[in-house]
Amino acid sequence: MTASVAETRRLLLGIGMATCAVALFGLGDALTKYLVERQPIERIAALRYSIGTLMMLAVLAPRMRGRLWRISRPWMVLVRSLTLAFATLVMGYTLRLMPVGETVAIMYLAPFAVMALAVVLLGEKVTKTGWLLAALGFAGVLLIVRPGAALNPAGVGLALCLAAATTGFHLITRVLTRTETPIALLFNANLVGAVLFTLAAIPTAGAPWPTLFDTGLMVFLGVSFTIGHFLFASAYREAPASLIAPVNYLHFVWAALMGWALFGHVPDGVTMIGMVMILVSGASIAVMAQYMSRPPR
Repeated sequence: MTASVAETRRLLLGIGMATCAVALFGLGDALTKYLVERQPIERIAALRYSIGTLMMLAVLAPRMRGRLWRISRPWMVLVRSLTLAFATLVMGYTLRLMPVGETVAIMYLAPFAVMALAVVLLGEKVTKTGWLLAALGFAGVLLIVRPGAALNPAGVGLALCLAAATTGFHLITRVLTRTETPIALLFNANLVGAVLFTLAAIPTAGAPWPTLFDTGLMVFLGVSFTIGHFLFASAYREAPASLIAPVNYLHFVWAALMGWALFGHVPDGVTMIGMVMILVSGASIAVMAQYMSRPPR
């Protein structure tokens, strides 16, 4: 096998891993919508994060030992984990009121907000093309939430809160990746989520207990999200970020497909245009960011 063929296979493997990862995320979002209509959100999240924590301990702890959870900035890592837990809670309540595809699409306001806030908070620079692409993505969100789109106003408000929480999460993550490993950040987020939601689920003990089928779905939810994060992290070892980052925007494409498959929801034509605008602008910004970060030759 020649070096070029081997390199091509690695690139395809990385893209395939990332595509599978966001497919699992989309499936997880759809399953979450199904479950939150039947079970308390806190109970679902408690099992999801507990499964993730146990999986990481079983698979990675024997090999990584203390490196699995060792961090340099514990308070900031804690804030990041709490922000993610809050986003999970808001996501659950949003999905009770909103279709899956539209919820995830509105959530993708976050990358554009991160780009804008990074200029102020982190001193990063954005080109005119970047701002135009961000405006295109924002216009796409406006098409989705436009008057007459038949979306629940409270659900739209929650989705915007979700986008704000996601923005904060990504900004903190951008700072922490300078000192922390992705695996340690993932483990600590799972651990904090497991503890927090287990405590939050105690008052819901009086709610009807899940059927065996629903329990299996909640376990599968935790497994799918954990595997998805592993696959996405592994994809960056096989292919450059310039190829992997845009694949992230397939998340809401998968989410819309899962929403159609499980709930029969099909976005209308204008909403579809808005989703495509977000996909194109977000993926273009991701590619441009990676291109601009390359050192000159």
